[in-house]
Amino acid sequence: MTGPDSRQHYGVTLAVLVTGALAYALSQTLVAPALPDIQRELHTSTTAVTYVLTAYLLSASIATPILGRLGDMFGKERVLVATLSVFAVGSLVAALSHSIEMLIAGRAIQGAAGAVFPLSFGIIRDEFPPERVPAGIGLISATFGIGGGAGLVLSGLIVDHLSYEWIFWLGLVVVAVAIVATRLFVPESPVKSPAKIDWGGAGLLAAGLVALLVGISEGNSWGWGSARILALFVAAAIILVIWVRFESRRDEPLVDIEMMRRRPVWTTNLTGLLIGFGMFGSFILIPQFVQMPESAGYGFGASVTQAGLFLLPSAGMMLFAGPMAGFLGSRFGSKLPLLIGTVVVGLSFVFLTVAHDERWMIYVASAMLGIGIGFSFAAMANLIVEAVDQTETGVATGINTIMRTIGGALGGQIAASVVAAEVGAGGLPAESGFTTAFLISACAIALAAVCAALVPGRASAAGVPAGEGSA
Repeated sequence: MTGPDSRQHYGVTLAVLVTGALAYALSQTLVAPALPDIQRELHTSTTAVTYVLTAYLLSASIATPILGRLGDMFGKERVLVATLSVFAVGSLVAALSHSIEMLIAGRAIQGAAGAVFPLSFGIIRDEFPPERVPAGIGLISATFGIGGGAGLVLSGLIVDHLSYEWIFWLGLVVVAVAIVATRLFVPESPVKSPAKIDWGGAGLLAAGLVALLVGISEGNSWGWGSARILALFVAAAIILVIWVRFESRRDEPLVDIEMMRRRPVWTTNLTGLLIGFGMFGSFILIPQFVQMPESAGYGFGASVTQAGLFLLPSAGMMLFAGPMAGFLGSRFGSKLPLLIGTVVVGLSFVFLTVAHDERWMIYVASAMLGIGIGFSFAAMANLIVEAVDQTETGVATGINTIMRTIGGALGGQIAASVVAAEVGAGGLPAESGFTTAFLISACAIALAAVCAALVPGRASAAGVPAGEGSA
């Protein structure tokens, strides 16, 4: 590892990595409030326009572990520049699109940038002084949530005052800066693990994730009990079981299954799935709730821009919570901030379940969500990094990112289903639908807290060499 004396500009490197991560995180949610405008301008159907989100999600889930592994093999800085360049191409295609097919293609290309997170974690671990690693990883992790919340705010401003294409021009500008800065200021990591690319494992993982995420994404449209949805879930289960057996027998697998079975890894990944469920549920529920007209008996009649502002406290608190979680983790172990984070997120959903009649209540809950998610995301990344060998950092943190993405897709779809299922006066969603959805999220986070409690503490997890630390 490069020592502190020869690594003079880790602060600059961190700023560059944050910029790249922010470009991706913004693009997760920037497009969501603009979907009605996109549907209208491109004269397409509701089903077709949802693939603007689904294509991005699928691409990110497939590319993240594969590119993370390629970073471990060939150099994280090199793969990061390539990943950001692909994102720039996707942004350009989306910005110039004049058909729904071209826009979906651009979004699919953009999604490959999900690998920016595991690659950034690996660069920080390889290059930073050891005492700076937890806080650096914490800030990058918090960017995942900060960008998601800020994207909803910026999207409202863009939709209200400009055309939807500016969403993608904004992403292109940010990522162009990140590409140049990465090339200039981010050194190539010295830690590599040369190996053959496991194309068979990559193909099976991709097929399983596509079946799973298409099933989740289309659950509301096709019906959760429909034959097509059930067939997709069964196919996903079968393919992923085959993938596990395939990878277990490979000398140089894409993902080391033994690594995934280590208790610090599987408990953290399961926690990530459940935390992602709650975070994306909040991104769906809070803006929709505050936009309900007061004639519905609840809500505040907020515009798209105003709805995004209700999530500003969340984004602001994540900016503080991520590095603070890293500091606490370096002092007391990363399990502590993970437990704190899950408890605070759970309490925020309980609060929303029982108290949502005044604007200040939503702002308080939003701030609590930011603190809890910031702590949780930062702690999870650090726990994974602490539990695996340096040569496994990219793929291990990539899998954790996928788990959050899958949880987020599931949380968003279930939240939308619950709200849509309970209709009140005038055909508007009933308040009870939101209350039930908030309660479901609270239960999911309670399970996340249980999983977090199962994560080994510092004494049994820190410094675990590769191949040890299994349950």
